[in-house]
Amino acid sequence: MEKHFTLEELLTVRLAHTFHNGEVGFTGLATGKAAATYITNIPLAAMQLARLTHAPDLTVLLAGWCVNPDLSALTRLPSSEYGNELLNLPCEAQMTTWPGPWSHRIGEIDFAFCSGVQVDPEGNVNCTCIGAHEKPKVALVGPIFLPEHLAVFGREYIMMPHHEKRCFTEKIDHISGVGFPGGRAGRKELGLTGSGPCKIFTPLCIFSFDEDGKLFVESIHPGVTAQDVIDNTGFALGDLSAVPETAAPSDEELALLRNNIDPNRILLG
Repeated sequence: MEKHFTLEELLTVRLAHTFHNGEVGFTGLATGKAAATYITNIPLAAMQLARLTHAPDLTVLLAGWCVNPDLSALTRLPSSEYGNELLNLPCEAQMTTWPGPWSHRIGEIDFAFCSGVQVDPEGNVNCTCIGAHEKPKVALVGPIFLPEHLAVFGREYIMMPHHEKRCFTEKIDHISGVGFPGGRAGRKELGLTGSGPCKIFTPLCIFSFDEDGKLFVESIHPGVTAQDVIDNTGFALGDLSAVPETAAPSDEELALLRNNIDPNRILLG
């Protein structure tokens, strides 16, 4: 049967199913088309889909100061976290300190989203540099808010717009955000209060972490084979023969995305 949904819609719906009513989800505004799609657009659409279905009391915190924005009113993506497009976007509330600094106590953010150029089997993320830190081959955007995300937020979704061996590597060049070094026990020994990464969403599959903090392939997207995932991952994944296919969105979910959440196709293209 011909697929009637896009990859972005598939990821959005699967992401939405992992949120719970009453939670607070945070995302910022990423730069670059691929990064913005995975770190900002898909999470925003997924949180709003959850609000319209099973989690009406979920709170969307955009850029740290815009609460429950009306995404259907978007005619273009905001150019920055303090851009006029976001300032004038209808929402339930704006933090009164805008555009000054904002802060949240440990435990107030239930989940958030991040990305990087490298992820290892322990869920450590690199967005700082390629090569030695003292003399890198490539200097990247830097850690920005990633250390805090993976240290104190309730759980973190790693959103990877590219699934290649150079992105999923046995050892990353710099740890910008801490996953499970030494498993969940090792993470606890470091004194990190947040629960760490929970899932990794890629164009090929969805990874998850088991009770010991070990990475595994949870599902493989329609049209992708287990060998595709193996060939594009730089570390061993074990036997993937029993891994299920990522469940497709329902017609109702697609209608909500296309007609209610993103009618101008700003978020999901």
